[in-house]
Amino acid sequence: MSVTAQPLVAGKTAVQSEARAKAFRLWITAGPGLFWVVLFLLIPSVILLAIGFFTSNDYGGPTMPLTLAPFQQVAGYSLLGWDDGNIIIFLRSLAQAGIATVVTALLSYPIIFFIMTRPASIRPLLLLFIILPSWTNQVVRTYAWLELLGPNAPLTWVAHALGIVPPDLGIEPGQFAVTTGLAYNYLPYMIVPLYASAERLDWTLVEAGRDLYAKGFSLFWHTVFPQTVPGLLSGVIFVAIPAFGDYVVPQLLGGDRSLMIGSLIANQFTETPDWPYGAALTIIMLVFTGAGLVAFRVLTRKLGGAGEATI
Repeated sequence: MSVTAQPLVAGKTAVQSEARAKAFRLWITAGPGLFWVVLFLLIPSVILLAIGFFTSNDYGGPTMPLTLAPFQQVAGYSLLGWDDGNIIIFLRSLAQAGIATVVTALLSYPIIFFIMTRPASIRPLLLLFIILPSWTNQVVRTYAWLELLGPNAPLTWVAHALGIVPPDLGIEPGQFAVTTGLAYNYLPYMIVPLYASAERLDWTLVEAGRDLYAKGFSLFWHTVFPQTVPGLLSGVIFVAIPAFGDYVVPQLLGGDRSLMIGSLIANQFTETPDWPYGAALTIIMLVFTGAGLVAFRVLTRKLGGAGEATI
C-alpha cells in the first residue's frame, strides 16, 4: 500500500467507527422506547387485526377456520338478513366527531385572541390553565359533566324553562351531552396548534385590511383566518380522529340512543363477547382513520400548510 493511500484508509476507518458509535448511541437511547412500543402496541395491534379473520366460537373467542364473516357482520349481514344498525352507528360517530370538531374550533378562536391580547408575561400561564384539566383522568372529567347536565343542574333548569327537556329529566343521556363532553375533552387539542399559528400572525396584513375599510368578521376572514389555517388543520386532526373512536364520553353521556363506534367495539370484548366481530370493527375504524389522514394530508398541501400542519 502506498504512503498516500494510508491516510485515506485511516480516514475511512475513523468515519466508519464514528458512524457505528452514533448508531450504538441511537439504539441505547431509542431502543428501550422502541422495544416498549413494539411489545405493547405493535404486536397486540397485529394480533387484534389477525383475530378479525377468525371464526367466533360459542364463547365469543377466535377459532379456526379463517373467514370473512366478521366483516359481513360489520356490513350488517347476518343469519337474520341485513340490518343498517352498524352503518347508522358509523355515520353517527362521524357526525358527532365532526360537530365536536366544529364546536372546538368556534370556541378556540375567541379564547386564543383573548390570550393574545393579554400581557406576554401571563400568556403561558393562561395557556397552562386551559391545558391543566386534560391532565386529569377523562373518566373523572366526564363524570363531572354527568352532574352538570343532570336533572338538578342549572343548565337543565334552563332547558326545562325552554321546554327542551321534560321536567324531572336531565340533558343527559343524549347526543347534545355527547357533543358537549367531546368538545370539552378535546378543546385543548384544538387550542394549542391554533395558538402556535396565532403567535406568528403577520399583523401588518391586519392593518392593511383595516386601511381597506375591512372590519369585524370580514377583517378576520380575509386577514387572520388564512394565516391560522395550518394550525386549524392540525387541530382538526387532533380532535376529529380521537373523537371518532372515543369510548368514555359516549358510554357515560350518550346512552343506547347515542352509541358510537368506540362503545360498539368495546361491547364485543366485554358485554356480548365476539372477538372476531370486534376486531373486524376495529379494522374498519382504522381504515376510516387512515382515509381521513390521507385526505387531511392532501388538503394541507393544497392549502399550503404542509410545513406546519404535519401528521
